[in-house]
Amino acid sequence: MSDFDPNASARWGQGVTRAGRAEIDQGLRSYMLGVYNNMVVGLALTGAVAFGVHMLAVTTDPALGVPVGRHLLLTSFGVTLYTTPLKWVVMLAPLAFVVFFSVRINQMSASAARGVFLAFAASMGLSLSTILLVYTGTSVANAFFVTAAAFGGLSLYGYTTRRDLAPMGAFMVMGLFGLVIAMLVNLFLQSTGFQFALSILSVLIFSGLTAWDTQAIKEMYYASDSYEVATKKSVYGALRLYLDFINIFQSLLFLTGSQND
Repeated sequence: MSDFDPNASARWGQGVTRAGRAEIDQGLRSYMLGVYNNMVVGLALTGAVAFGVHMLAVTTDPALGVPVGRHLLLTSFGVTLYTTPLKWVVMLAPLAFVVFFSVRINQMSASAARGVFLAFAASMGLSLSTILLVYTGTSVANAFFVTAAAFGGLSLYGYTTRRDLAPMGAFMVMGLFGLVIAMLVNLFLQSTGFQFALSILSVLIFSGLTAWDTQAIKEMYYASDSYEVATKKSVYGALRLYLDFINIFQSLLFLTGSQND
């Protein structure tokens, strides 16, 4: 899901003159801070939407709810959202936003790019609201904090290392394609054991992608970029890191989470 054009920065800022080293360092810090701020805003929006939708979809009042499973009562909104064909729209909407963003990023204004990113984050929250039906709140919180700690360390490594991570990144992207194909196969197999193995691979692949994406996003920076270009790069970078974070989180939750009784 992170396989966007890594050469987009060349189209946005190629051939510009570098400023002095001190100005570059200060500008780079501001640029990377913008990337992380956009990512955090996206994650916060995803969490808020997921929680809000869950509250609207689930009830504890038997008079108002429709029983689904042993202990789950859905409101009419929840029934419509999770048990009708609308569920496919909910599942596929984030993918549609990602494809649209990757295709149209060069033609968008900075404000439009940020708007599409936030719309994507909201649609992801709608999609991820289903995990609150399956897993306990404690499991979700634990998986989130473990993911945040791991992501922070990996991204810091990608930012500070002088090692070229491009070869590793190319290998991880190939692994990502294989992972997607295997997941599609498992949609038909419905094998829990196979899904467990895929979740382990997913954690490893997206962990590597986190470090590589951070380094690649850092290298996209040019001190002479205009505000418009720098903002678009910041949003683009936030999307890449957001996808890494979400995929690690979902995989860890599957591996370690406790399901609702």
